[in-house]
Amino acid sequence: MNLLSLFQELFAPPRDLILIVLAAWIGLMLSERRTPRRSMNLNTLSNLLLVSLVTFIVGGRLLYAVENLATFIPSPASLFSLNTALFDPWGGLAVAVIIAFAFGRRWNLPLWPSLDAVTPLLATLAIGIALSHLASGSAFGKETNVPWAIYEWGAFRHPTQVYELTASILTLALILFQRATSKPGFQFLLFAALTSASRLVIEGFRGDSTLILGGFRAAQIIAWFILLAALIGLDHQEKLEPKIE
Repeated sequence: MNLLSLFQELFAPPRDLILIVLAAWIGLMLSERRTPRRSMNLNTLSNLLLVSLVTFIVGGRLLYAVENLATFIPSPASLFSLNTALFDPWGGLAVAVIIAFAFGRRWNLPLWPSLDAVTPLLATLAIGIALSHLASGSAFGKETNVPWAIYEWGAFRHPTQVYELTASILTLALILFQRATSKPGFQFLLFAALTSASRLVIEGFRGDSTLILGGFRAAQIIAWFILLAALIGLDHQEKLEPKIE
């Protein structure tokens, strides 16, 4: 038995949830430790991180259900399934960011430091999701004959879960390499740019992509918009005020 088979047997669904829970725990600690206390107090930060985490989970499941109504209408109880394949991680991330922004405004928190505060959590969750995909065999790749192909679902395929995991680890490393006191918003914009760019590339190797508009990959279209917005934000980083409310 090779290491991949052993890993998949050890964390077979629903045990793959352990990987996401562990990633969330590590992400919460990283966010709390790296956020300058002058930006927000510890209690406010903890509340913001908890809200972001909960909305990530709920939002990802609900958006997946909306995208697959034909599956959920006959069985509404599937909304509470522990199956991590029934989840839209990118939608969950988007919902978490939007809710973090809304609560930050409600609690009179500065916008960019608030988004920076949740960035280590989001980046670490991305690693947990990639590990979960690898364990469950979801988010699988197209058939291929490259030497590093893995055998899944009756064929040799691109190990897109490994591509996703590698990109997520590198993204987190680059985020942590940045000083916690860097210009407000830089860490979040960097995370958004790197994550969307990697999504654009990896999605091209996926074998289960959602196709729209006559064959375009929906995830790539969304990633293009996010990447464009992030690059514009980074380009104008020097023009941002130290605090934006």
